Amino acid sequence: MTSLLRRVRALLTGAHELPTGFDGELEGEERVLATATGTHGPLVATNHGLWLPEESGARRVGWHLLSHVRWQNGVIGIVEADEWQWVDGAVLLRDRPRRDFRLNAAGKLPDVVHSRVTRSIRSTQYRELPDVGGARFVRRGVPGRDGTVLQVRADPGADEAALVEYAREVARRLESLAESGE
Repeated sequence: MTSLLRRVRALLTGAHELPTGFDGELEGEERVLATATGTHGPLVATNHGLWLPEESGARRVGWHLLSHVRWQNGVIGIVEADEWQWVDGAVLLRDRPRRDFRLNAAGKLPDVVHSRVTRSIRSTQYRELPDVGGARFVRRGVPGRDGTVLQVRADPGADEAALVEYAREVARRLESLAESGE
């Protein structure tokens, strides 16, 4: 699509134009909400997630997999989670190391990212489990899916094997509550 057509479409739809250098491929119903240019390349926030610049090309991280985002002194710090094990309707997460992106022109990107991450969270609760360790249980909406997913993030040093069984029980209880309409 030519630059002029993109600009006209952006004006008509309220969508933002993709920045120069963005090499990702948006899905059919994916809309650009905000963009920023950084020293590593462009960052693009869409209704489906945050596109991060990578050496191998832009990669989208769903809003539900952003564990922590920090905006400070022109740098956006991103902690992304990996889904390492699914257990009866719950998913256990492991956080990746934080990655920092210095933004030359942040625009609305930090506000959009904060809003989308916050909106994906339906409820959160921290539990210290005897003989297991601590874990955070978060129900989050996932772009493109109905309902929520239960995410479980163990504290460092927690017994992950024991946490799997606990997560299984919590997921069953939540499903039972949903079925009963409570």
